Amino acid sequence: MDIQYFREYSQWLKRDMEFKVYGYTGQPFLFFPCQNGRFFDFENFGMLDQCWQYIENGQMQLFTVDSIDGETWSNQECSVRVRMELQERWYHYIIDELVPRIFQINANHTDGGKAKKGIIAMGFSMGGYHSTNFFFRRPDIFIGNLSLSGLFKASYFVGDYMDENVYNNSPIDYLRNMPKNHPYIPIYNRNKNIICMGQGAWEEPMLQSARELQPILEEKGIEAWIDYWGFDVCHDWNWWKKELEYFLPFLLKE
Repeated sequence: MDIQYFREYSQWLKRDMEFKVYGYTGQPFLFFPCQNGRFFDFENFGMLDQCWQYIENGQMQLFTVDSIDGETWSNQECSVRVRMELQERWYHYIIDELVPRIFQINANHTDGGKAKKGIIAMGFSMGGYHSTNFFFRRPDIFIGNLSLSGLFKASYFVGDYMDENVYNNSPIDYLRNMPKNHPYIPIYNRNKNIICMGQGAWEEPMLQSARELQPILEEKGIEAWIDYWGFDVCHDWNWWKKELEYFLPFLLKE
């Protein structure tokens, strides 16, 4: 398997950011790590076992990115406003700096700066929140989403505080207020959106979040595959491996 490591300076974050690339061609996927996670977690937790055949045969090219959750969502030592300003800068790092690099590195890049098929976002736990947030904020870029055990409301981390940056990073809040004729809705419905969680140990906050999100999507006419797995399915890498193996063929199907 072709593997590349990159360490590149971010103007938005004023620091070096790291990412890895697996494969040389195919549909680009961007993996967001779990809370406070790193770009190497996907590989270190053995998740490549579920992807290697798609990477090797050129169907899939995987990019794994670093989070800064420890300074934003998890940081209890400074104000929410400061934390969310940094979260928004990380959002712009992804959109304005990493996404162009993905399109540049991807061998299918033939479109003068924009891959024709776009990127599929995916993540587990906090990464499932990130993938869903990017999918809904930029459906012109992220044409698919695989969110496993994600949360979709900022208040879980920041309480009752609300400002523009919190709102823009809280899918339940901004989707609830989205007009039914918003131009993004037909784009969402052309894309593939899969949200899954178990009903076992440590999944209750994720279940509550999905059950709050689901009727909002239905009311807006936004299509999504929201899949609730069994009461034995817990918030754990072993189950995410099984879910990833199950859902990847659907995401890669033309």
